[in-house]
Amino acid sequence: MSTPHRFLGFGFAAADLLLEIRTDGRVSFALGAGEAVLGVVDRALAQRSWQSLIDPDDHPMVEALFGGLDGGTRAGPVVLRVAGKADAYATLTAIRLPQNDGAISCALSRASGRGPAGLQSREGFETRATELLAGASQELELAFVELSGLSASAAAARDPTRIEALLAGVLRAQAYRGEAATEVGPDRYALVRGRDEPTEVVTRRIARVLTDAGVDNIAATAASIPMTGVEGRKPTVQALRYALNLVLKDGLSGALPCDLAQALDEAMRTTLDNAGALGAAIKHRRFTLAYQPVVSLHSGGLHHHEVLVRFGSEGSPFPTIRMAEEMDLIEPLDMAILEETLRSLQADPSLVLAVNVSGRSLMRESYVNGALALLKARPWAQGRLMFELTESAAVEDLAVADRHLQALRAAGCEVCLDDFGAGAASLAYLQQLTLDLVKIDGRYIRDLAHGGREATFVKHLVNMCAELNVRTLAEMVETPGAEDAVRRAGVHYAQGWLYGRAHETPANDAAVGARGRARAGALAIRSALDR
Repeated sequence: MSTPHRFLGFGFAAADLLLEIRTDGRVSFALGAGEAVLGVVDRALAQRSWQSLIDPDDHPMVEALFGGLDGGTRAGPVVLRVAGKADAYATLTAIRLPQNDGAISCALSRASGRGPAGLQSREGFETRATELLAGASQELELAFVELSGLSASAAAARDPTRIEALLAGVLRAQAYRGEAATEVGPDRYALVRGRDEPTEVVTRRIARVLTDAGVDNIAATAASIPMTGVEGRKPTVQALRYALNLVLKDGLSGALPCDLAQALDEAMRTTLDNAGALGAAIKHRRFTLAYQPVVSLHSGGLHHHEVLVRFGSEGSPFPTIRMAEEMDLIEPLDMAILEETLRSLQADPSLVLAVNVSGRSLMRESYVNGALALLKARPWAQGRLMFELTESAAVEDLAVADRHLQALRAAGCEVCLDDFGAGAASLAYLQQLTLDLVKIDGRYIRDLAHGGREATFVKHLVNMCAELNVRTLAEMVETPGAEDAVRRAGVHYAQGWLYGRAHETPANDAAVGARGRARAGALAIRSALDR
């Protein structure tokens, strides 16, 4: 092809590097800052395969991008990693011109980074989609794609891993910057994309690429939410992320909604209304406390109660707490619960209580200083109040978190790490935070009595904590068998329905202790007989 036609192909985008790639996948022409973008001078790019220039993790995306191009159509931009360079990225836009004998013209520019090489987690997608929808310079939309038949094809395939990588590549190729795509259900996916093409064109392209790769019998349908950008006011952006979660979770249970824009708009209004109501509930203390007993496995008696919050007559409080975390209301909620917990301690001098504090609140000087001021004015709370760190994924700096925890410990309060073993609460937390207790995540406890990997994990965790002078607490102890298993593992304390559910008044100390002593006595007799 003559040089004028080449530059016609490259005229669709400003770029640092221009490439022409033949149908055999090799570079036939290069012009620009090849060394700056790909680490190879442009004159040495001729005859190189495009695969040798791009990180293998991004090959499925680029293959899908090229495979979906008809004559005269354009795709991208997507961000990819440069081959052989961990910290070098480029933005790629491609076009296939009808008079170009099937060759593809590519424009590349340097980029600062990219998202995951595969599909994003739901939480990661919510965060990134909110950022893009709230701040992108071009018009975007949130699209939901259903690929009926995909699961059946993958199950029958010889190499399901290949189909998984291919699918991630196909969806990334259609997503804005090649990064905002996630799975939202069986054969259902969400992605943020530009509004430059009808959604039907995208679904046909996805189905064609999958069919060309040997994945047959796929029926692709889609629905989309046009987005023109959201004002950058913090509450609105926070509401957008929370509303996205509602639409992703609740809006896809049946057929794809006819009007996703209305669904998101309603979710936004509901979120902002609920956030206002929650703020008022916190301010006017329109919530109650519930108390769940924690027993000592050594004595069988009551050790303390965990304080839980309840809102009206609703079932689980976790959706409200999640909203508080997302809408920046968790610090005032945590502070209000702490104040009410201190009132309970003052009203009943026999109580020992553990109050939850979110990782988001713990990271803030204002919460820690407020808690210390409350404790200084109430010296009688020393030794009777414990702080239980929840939602530890929000702890961004373990050194800061540890400094704040040590300030609370110096004020006479023990600290406990909740849900150890569940994702974010990993060994790094145990290594870098000075703790008094670790609460073992309940999913390990439920299967503990059956032995196996859970039993091994708990046993080694208890031993490791003992060496660090950290006590252990098992949650979700619901049967005598589970209690026997955690006792044998050396766990110090237990909590669960076996000892009582959370109630509006603390459990009777004597009753809990009597039940515990009876169980401890029975187990001691059984142990003696075993010997």
